[in-house]
Amino acid sequence: MATGTLEPRRPITLPGRDASSTVLWRQWVAATTAGELSGFLVPAATAALAGDRLGGPTGLLLMVLAGVAEGGVLGWAQSRVLLRAVPGVSARAWTARTAGAAALAWAIGMAPSSSGDLVAGLPAAVRVAVLAPAGVVLLLTIGTAQWTVLRRHVPRAGAWIAWTALGWVAGLGAFLAVATPLWQPGQSLVTVACIGALAGLAMAAAMAAVTGWGLVRLLLRAAPAPAPPVPELRSHPGASAGEPLTPARQPEGSG
Repeated sequence: MATGTLEPRRPITLPGRDASSTVLWRQWVAATTAGELSGFLVPAATAALAGDRLGGPTGLLLMVLAGVAEGGVLGWAQSRVLLRAVPGVSARAWTARTAGAAALAWAIGMAPSSSGDLVAGLPAAVRVAVLAPAGVVLLLTIGTAQWTVLRRHVPRAGAWIAWTALGWVAGLGAFLAVATPLWQPGQSLVTVACIGALAGLAMAAAMAAVTGWGLVRLLLRAAPAPAPPVPELRSHPGASAGEPLTPARQPEGSG
C-alpha cells in the first residue's frame, strides 16, 4: 500500500487582525459569490430544460452531472483567492474535490424525488429517520472534501467543515426566503428562471459571507505571531575588549 506524507506547511500570509483580514474576506465573498452563482446556473438550467423528465434515474443523473459543473466553477473561483492566503495549496485538488462533493450533494438531495413512491410511501417516522441524517451528510459534503486539501496547510482545519455547513444552511435559507414567495403556479419559464437566478444570488452571497468569516478566523488562528522587537545593542564608553554589549538606552525624556 502506498503511503503519503503531509506537505510541509508554509507560513500563512495573513499577518494579523488588521486591514488584510477585511481584504481577504471581501475577495473571498466576491469570488465565491460569482463562482457559486455562475455554477448554480448549470443545474438551474438543467432542471428547467428537463421539465417532466427531471424525476427518475435520468433526472438524477442529469442533476448529478450539473452538480459537477457547479462545484467545479465554485472550487476554481475559491482557489484563486485561497492561493494568495495559503501558499502551496493545490488549486487542482480543491477544484476537483469541490466538484465531486457537489455532485454527491445533488445526488443526496435529488434521491427522494427520484425514487418515486419508495420514500413517499414510508411512514413519517421512518422518513424522518432516513432523511434527517441524509440532510446532515449533504451539508457536510463540500466542507469535508475541501478540508482534505486544507488540512495539509492549515493547522486545526477541521473547523472548516462546520463553517462550510453553516454557510450552506444560511445559503439555502436565503434561497428559500427569496424563491418561495415569488414562485407561483402558471409562471412563464423566463419568470421562473429570473426568480431562480435572484434566489441563487442570495444563496451564493449568504454562503460566501459565512464561509469567508470562517476562513479569516481559521487563518488568523494559524498565522504566526509577529516577532518581538530586538533591542539595539551598543558598547558603552570605556568598555574593555570582550565586555558584553548592553541594550542601548534612550536619553531621559525622549519618546
